[in-house]
Amino acid sequence: MAKILITEDEDSLRMFVARALRMDGHETIEAADGAEGLERLVEESDFDLLLSDIRMPVMDGIELAHRASADYPEMKILLMTGYAEQRERADDLAEKVVDVVSKPFALPEIRKAVARALAP
Repeated sequence: MAKILITEDEDSLRMFVARALRMDGHETIEAADGAEGLERLVEESDFDLLLSDIRMPVMDGIELAHRASADYPEMKILLMTGYAEQRERADDLAEKVVDVVSKPFALPEIRKAVARALAP
């Protein structure tokens, strides 16, 4: 299965998503913000998917997605947001981001979105 980096500043949501994806057989690494996520990317660099919230402190998901796509062009990127205006900020990433998932979401929705993002 896939190795997935989850960056989300809300601890309970990050742990919920990580647990769900591990149940699907994926390996997950977690980060609490974009800067920590970038550190994880540099440390391990063999992720199949970056699953990131857009709105986070320190470094947001848009900046993280730009940096990740520049340094790891083969890695797929899936973003999450609970804010409509944040979704529009991801428009310039359309060629790099597989999808933007709206929060709140149910467990089957995020699992399905990840499966679609990882599909060849």
